[in-house]
Amino acid sequence: MKQLIECVPNFSEGVNLDIIKQITNEVESVEGVRLLNVDPGKATNRTVVTFVGEPDAVIEAAFLAIKKAGELVDMSKHKGEHPRMGATDVCPLIPIANISMAETAEYAKKLAKRVGEELGIPAYLYEYAQADKKRNNLSVIRAGEYEGFFKKIKLPEWAPDFGPAEFDGKRGATVIGARDFLIAYNVNLNTTSTRRANSIAFDVREAGRVMREGDPINGKIINDENGKPKSIPGSLKSVKAIGWYIEEYGIAQISMNLTNIEITPLHVAFDEVCTKAAERGMRVTGSELVGLVPLKAMLDAGKYFLLKQQRSVGVSERELIKIAIKSMGLAELSPFVPEERIIEYLLKDKASSKLASMTLIDFADETASESPAPGGGSISAYMGALGAALATMVANLSSHKKGWDNRWKEFSDWAEKGQQYKDELVRLVDEDTAAFNKIMEAFSLSKATEEEKAARDKAIQDATKYAIEIPFKVMQAAYGSLTVIKAMAETGNPNSVTDAGVAALCARSAVIGAFMNVKINASGYKDKVFIDDIIAKGNEIELKTMKLEEKIIALVNAKIV
Repeated sequence: MKQLIECVPNFSEGVNLDIIKQITNEVESVEGVRLLNVDPGKATNRTVVTFVGEPDAVIEAAFLAIKKAGELVDMSKHKGEHPRMGATDVCPLIPIANISMAETAEYAKKLAKRVGEELGIPAYLYEYAQADKKRNNLSVIRAGEYEGFFKKIKLPEWAPDFGPAEFDGKRGATVIGARDFLIAYNVNLNTTSTRRANSIAFDVREAGRVMREGDPINGKIINDENGKPKSIPGSLKSVKAIGWYIEEYGIAQISMNLTNIEITPLHVAFDEVCTKAAERGMRVTGSELVGLVPLKAMLDAGKYFLLKQQRSVGVSERELIKIAIKSMGLAELSPFVPEERIIEYLLKDKASSKLASMTLIDFADETASESPAPGGGSISAYMGALGAALATMVANLSSHKKGWDNRWKEFSDWAEKGQQYKDELVRLVDEDTAAFNKIMEAFSLSKATEEEKAARDKAIQDATKYAIEIPFKVMQAAYGSLTVIKAMAETGNPNSVTDAGVAALCARSAVIGAFMNVKINASGYKDKVFIDDIIAKGNEIELKTMKLEEKIIALVNAKIV
């Protein structure tokens, strides 16, 4: 499988779109690299660029972009709210798929070496790429910023890891490293005071604030036995934060880096800033994400805010994202388009969900056309998805039923399970057609030589096995959905009991239809042990499905007679 790393360089130019485009053109010139996001900020005079690809291609793209930025950006004239020290201020690499952090760190060192030696730009390593723990923190390296580095770089302890120990007045210095996925996140305040915003930042950031005698702002600093200032930790772990004023928007913000969203998720950081702001007489009006965000962070946030309202979390992925955007005010300063800001959506192969993305009419028309796919397998999966969707609807209606307020969590849990079955079956609609296409591709392979015949036979067998496994997964998911359907027929909103009945009919048809596809594809597979096993399991699932569907229909009919 391909190794993938993400690169998120920050360039010290956020106003001149022509300069930004010239830099990103360098990224796009490298084959195998995909530019995901370009996020310029006028007030910070800084642009965050995100691209992804295989390691060597990403390193080449990053090198070319750093080189171009050095040619176009003059740091001696740069002004901006964000701390910075170079034309390419920081360039982190993040492991995405099939690559370790240690391997990613080696690529960061390789890039830094090229930047230092070939471009003559002082290059510093940070985070996992930096062995010296005294200088692996970005904020420590960047302390003093561009203006202070003319003296700092002359200190023996601050010699660059690569490149000359002479500060470049035009290009500055660059920090390159390997790190975990980081979310850059700003929370908007109803104040223009940087000092008050900083107070909130010190309240929440892990590093906290310096301990003082008496007055927490102006009191004498309290030192430890080594003469170093003591600190009062902030309330959020794995969070870095500062306060600043953004002239472009006319507001102050808390600017945060969430360095581990498993420890402090996005929604927790937002709510904590809301709490600390309220304690200081201020209000949060919204927030903004800089760059990209993982899908899980948005889904977790949507569920969190629904749970706070005691509402069902068993809603669609799209609805969860919508709730997250609204709850955190992510569209206050500019539109938040999920397809452009969520990393999984940008990396998604659109061809893998071609059928699922169609309208009902287009899907029906495509099924009715002379093309052999989508066929019975995909239709079986879609019937199963509709059954799971109906059961989920009953669960959500039950969760919001008047007089059943104390049961909202019970039905929310059922709805969430129903959504999981629905999503899996929708995915299998396209997967089944893809499996059919793999068989067709295998049969079209050349068989001119004995080697080609052997390769073709192997490809056919591999594709056939895959075409057996996919409809079997449809059987499993559709059968699993019957647990939700049965629960809704028994305990759900009685006004929707017939919906549960129709859901059962869909699930049964999905199982039987998918099993037909398992059996017909099994006839072309040579591994008899595998076939005997999967047919036996299929027979068992089909029998259980028919019995369970019969019970559900009897329940439904008993309630509507």
